[in-house]
Amino acid sequence: MSTPRPDGPPPAPACTDPGTTGTTGTATGSVPAAGRATAVTLTLVDVARVRAGLRADCARCAGLCCVVPGFTASADFPISKPPGVACRHLDGEHRCGIHTELTGRGFAGCVAFDCLGAGQQTTQVTFAGRSWRTHPGDAPVMFAVFGVLRVLHESLYHLGAALSALDPSGSDTAALAARLRELFTATLALTTTTDADRLRAVDLDLHRRTVHLALTEASTVLRGPAAPSTGRAGPNDAGTRGAGGRGVRDGDLIGARLAGADLRGVVLTGRLLLGADLRGADLRHADLRGADLRGADLRGGDLRGAWFLTPMQLAAARGDATTRLPTGLDHPTHWPTTAMADTTSTGSTPAPSSAPHKRGRSAPDRHRRSRRTPR
Repeated sequence: MSTPRPDGPPPAPACTDPGTTGTTGTATGSVPAAGRATAVTLTLVDVARVRAGLRADCARCAGLCCVVPGFTASADFPISKPPGVACRHLDGEHRCGIHTELTGRGFAGCVAFDCLGAGQQTTQVTFAGRSWRTHPGDAPVMFAVFGVLRVLHESLYHLGAALSALDPSGSDTAALAARLRELFTATLALTTTTDADRLRAVDLDLHRRTVHLALTEASTVLRGPAAPSTGRAGPNDAGTRGAGGRGVRDGDLIGARLAGADLRGVVLTGRLLLGADLRGADLRHADLRGADLRGADLRGGDLRGAWFLTPMQLAAARGDATTRLPTGLDHPTHWPTTAMADTTSTGSTPAPSSAPHKRGRSAPDRHRRSRRTPR
């Protein structure tokens, strides 16, 4: 048993309503089993319940996030660790020995990490409560399954968001909603299997491409008609482009000065925004799927209605009580609960160290892969 990270989301409620189509009773924090759910019978209630279960419950995991990923000493981590090796701060009961001191000791990567419930799903469902310590022979397979489930859970998170917002009866959206429903159901069936070999055999590249295409189509519908652009953009000329600020200049936006920019409905899928100044920016209904927001300054920003934003993206960014978020997302607990005073002038580029590195690979390498098939 591990101690929940202080920055982690609360455990999801158990899905125990026997009358709900497509769900069965599960332990707190686990993704409900597919049950009778099919592409035809899956309801929005089912989708909402599954999506609510996509929350990390560290107390029911086996410290997988402290073992499986590798990382190098950087702005995100003060030490290096190879993949598959337990962090030296992980104790014998899968507890982080410094979880109350992570920020102060430089473990920003741990603070931001969120598996969307893949950890407890691996431990409690696929491996029926076994851990890599009690069953060391299972460790290689368990670690591989954790990586697969992380991808599948993120897909469920995004597909569920799109399904919940699309009108399945609309003449122009019915076919898309049906396709999203089929993808959601097939992905859910994979995540709830106890067959580890089946999970290891999943073609993740094909899965990502298929989900990406469906979500890209959904994004076009969900973002709606172009909104008038105010043309308010930062002085580095990375401003809005085209009607309604639908996009920003091609290329990455590392350190971009976009304070106060009108980015309503902008498509930022897979874009690098490390250390970008987005103070007071209007990002309502923007598509932020896979956008790298590490170190991005979101203070005073308006992200209400932004699409495909995850808790991990928020936790890696900078924000405070003035940052407005989409319904269903909470301010990370390590963000200040009051408005922070500005320490840089508007439009200034944050220092490179404000944009931490993800575990086990460089930012450019991670982005090159995610740009082709953003999740």
